[in-house]
Amino acid sequence: MADLDALRARFVRTLEAARGPAGGPDPVPYADDLLGRWQEPQRHYHTVRHLTAVLDHIDVLETYAHDPDVVRLAAWFHDAVYLPDRSENEERSARLAERALPEAGVPAAKTAAVARLVRLTVGHDPAGDDPDGQVLCDADLAILASPPSAYAAYTAAVREEYHFVPNDAFRTGRAAILRQLLDLPRLFRTPYGASEWEATARYNLTAELEMLSLPADDPS
Repeated sequence: MADLDALRARFVRTLEAARGPAGGPDPVPYADDLLGRWQEPQRHYHTVRHLTAVLDHIDVLETYAHDPDVVRLAAWFHDAVYLPDRSENEERSARLAERALPEAGVPAAKTAAVARLVRLTVGHDPAGDDPDGQVLCDADLAILASPPSAYAAYTAAVREEYHFVPNDAFRTGRAAILRQLLDLPRLFRTPYGASEWEATARYNLTAELEMLSLPADDPS
């Protein structure tokens, strides 16, 4: 179970660091709005637990980032709008950041940087000269390098979010996403991600893709 008080405190620290000495309004209502979004009932994987994991992975990778606080704010907003039956969640999340962060006292340049990073999570393919994008995308994809039981729980939660999609359609769509990820030259762009997560993630993705390729009624 995620510690909501700890998450709230993390958001407050990040927002205060990002907006600098000029300050701004009380950060707690902004934290609570985001936490409420991350606890919506349609979420099974994209929950406060996922948010916590992404923030924890950013802590591991922060030395590679140009502006770690911008990356952390992007993590808070990257799935803040999430409806499984909609395809524009990242765009709507980015627009939420563009509305909320200036009101919260974040300068325009940093707000734009956060929104850009949120949009980058559509394809998880940051440029070679984009360290902040690399850190956010690596942190978001780190779940792919989980041990078998955690990876199985992740795939089950994703399936539950898409419970309204028939099995055949889900298998086809999920397989396409897995192939898109496997076709990337590198899943992880930071040195740490490449050395610690790449091989395991590719193994997990390949194994899941092979399982999805089996006939649905195949007992093996």
